[in-house]
Amino acid sequence: MDMALHRAAVDLRQVEWYLTTHARRKGMARLQQVIELAEPASESAMETRLRMLLVLAGLPRPEAQVPLYDERGRFLGRPDLYYRDQRLAVEYEGGTHRDNLLEDNRRQNRLLNAGFRLLRFAAGDVHRTPDSVLSVVQAALSTPAPMGASARMYVIRACG
Repeated sequence: MDMALHRAAVDLRQVEWYLTTHARRKGMARLQQVIELAEPASESAMETRLRMLLVLAGLPRPEAQVPLYDERGRFLGRPDLYYRDQRLAVEYEGGTHRDNLLEDNRRQNRLLNAGFRLLRFAAGDVHRTPDSVLSVVQAALSTPAPMGASARMYVIRACG
């Protein structure tokens, strides 16, 4: 659903209309859940998998693709997932990130220097060690957000 919405192949209002006009059909409860969990801003299937891992485990739903700026209004980056209150960015690192490693490192440095925290996960993390992903994100959510834009935090890079 996320990819269909992101590519504008389907409109969420159309899906909701279908749900209400076919309420007695088999599978409509599942469709309702899909609608509630849909995220049109998601840019890849693995971003969706990472977000769904977090949400279905009971963690708060993160915002998707939020542009972040420093105190001067300069654009820093747009992480895949973001927990605003904790200033926590969560990213899925796919194969394209290997090709863009230099720019990813620069973006990471900008975010960290502005007081954001950053967690990065690969496909192996999501598929093979989902409990580890959950525990790392839960621990980060339990840690207070840095105070002020000048606060420095460490990046946690999960390897898959």
